[in-house]
Amino acid sequence: MARKEYTISDIYQGGYSSLKPQYGDIFTNYRVNPATLGLTTDPRTANILQDASIKLNTGAKQIELSAVSPEIFESIPNQQLKEINRLAKLTGVDVSVHGPVIEPSGVTREGFSNANRVAAERQLFSAVERSQEINPKGNVPVTFHSSVILPGEIRPREKGKEKEIEEALIINTENGSFGKISLKESRFPAEEPKKNIQKELQKINEEYWNNQIKNFEYYSDMGKNMINKSMPTALLAEVEKKAGKELTDEQKAIRSEYNTGINFLSSSYNDLKRIFETAYANVSEQDKEIINDFYRNIKPKAEKIKENPKNSQNVILMKEIIDDGIETLQKLSPPPLYKDLNEFAKEKTIETFSNVAFDSYKKFRDKSPIISIENPPAGGAFSTGQELKDIVEKAREKFVERAKKEGIGESQAREAAAKLIGVTWDVGHINMLRKYGYEKGDIVKEAEKVAKLVKHVHLSDNFGFEHTELPMGMGNVPVKEILEKLGKEGFNAKKIIEAASWWQHFKTPPFKETLEAFGSPIYGMEMAPYWNQSLGLQQGYYGGLAGQWLPQFHYETLGAGFIGLPLELGGQRPGAEGSRMSGRAME
Repeated sequence: MARKEYTISDIYQGGYSSLKPQYGDIFTNYRVNPATLGLTTDPRTANILQDASIKLNTGAKQIELSAVSPEIFESIPNQQLKEINRLAKLTGVDVSVHGPVIEPSGVTREGFSNANRVAAERQLFSAVERSQEINPKGNVPVTFHSSVILPGEIRPREKGKEKEIEEALIINTENGSFGKISLKESRFPAEEPKKNIQKELQKINEEYWNNQIKNFEYYSDMGKNMINKSMPTALLAEVEKKAGKELTDEQKAIRSEYNTGINFLSSSYNDLKRIFETAYANVSEQDKEIINDFYRNIKPKAEKIKENPKNSQNVILMKEIIDDGIETLQKLSPPPLYKDLNEFAKEKTIETFSNVAFDSYKKFRDKSPIISIENPPAGGAFSTGQELKDIVEKAREKFVERAKKEGIGESQAREAAAKLIGVTWDVGHINMLRKYGYEKGDIVKEAEKVAKLVKHVHLSDNFGFEHTELPMGMGNVPVKEILEKLGKEGFNAKKIIEAASWWQHFKTPPFKETLEAFGSPIYGMEMAPYWNQSLGLQQGYYGGLAGQWLPQFHYETLGAGFIGLPLELGGQRPGAEGSRMSGRAME
């Protein structure tokens, strides 16, 4: 039988090729300066000083304080933040912060309120303010997610083509409640087959506005009819009652009807106030003049009514104001009270981040922390490159607007906004577009859209379906192409390794694997040899990933490995006199 030929590479990883600069099965073909790579602290602990010290033993030159839980962030003493500053000075390490994961738009599962948005803004600013303790003289990057609980509007793809969205979430901006509209193709005759969300919203707003006016008008008419029918008799009965006369049952009934009419009318008058406020806050500038004319016409009557609402003369004034109100409201274009939830939340998110950035700038000026907005896992709101770009660019514009109002020059404000508001691009999060049918090229294009805005990079690998976090080179994230699209910003940015799944299942730091994946130089000259070649230098089956995954028992007892074999190929157990191939029993 012919002997099967084999090479040393069949046994030892890299035995024949480790001198090649491209060697390595997890090498991404993109080389990264190891000084830009960093680890995160354990997000489950507030003892960041201890955890950071342990992580720095790997040789990492960047460390990110992972305070993603608001409760844990609040449990970190200020003294630890100051000690982190001292530790960074002693070790020459740069520190960044992953701020608490808080929904910045003010939208909760129950609805929206501006009070929630303001509370979120205060909490985010507190995180920025505390992060300044880490490096009071430098611009500490502080990462926040662009969204936390909101679903995104990602168009699924099939065979490279985008499919239409079949439904959209909407919000009533008056009361903060949610709704849903179907965008499925209509088959009813005379209806447009394809639905447009803006047209559907216009229909909903018209229907909602008209119903409000009709309900208000209905109860107003009921009240006016009751008052007109009963007023003379009721007023006479009131005079007789004051004179001490006993009222008949008929008089009592008419008087009761009159009072009920007043109650209906008063309720309608209060509804008119509410609808007036809604219209004033939401109508177009063109319709605002109609509202202002109405205001000027009714003001003297409204002031009299306020003095004594139940006075019979004032009841007549109330009727007149309501009649004028109905006529005025019917002239107005229905205000856009229902809006696309995604667009509404984006506006509020922009407001929050621009305010946090400007308030930080006011307090710390050029030393202010950098607000770096991260794309959440694909499927959440604002998780695509274009959405994140819109948020950052518009937040910068709002920053400039506010700065100009406070006397800061426009050029200075624009420079500060560009410096202090940017993007944290998470390569693992964007790869999750794959579950919606997106391919490698589509994912790379998303990175290109934010390239000029990137301040910070988060590194994790996955297979595009679950939010898992592995070291780079172990999934299908096209990290080489993504970082190439990010260009200079991506190459120079701090790149933080987020590999929670690796920590959880394999119990070792992911730093060495990341150095191998990025072919980082082993020495400081930034030239060969590279970390991706290091496996070949070990010349052993036990070297590399197999050594981490397979237990020592596997090699020593079962003889399935080669690390314990001496040159004469006799498997030797440490401390034993013989081997499995010596003919003697192993001790």
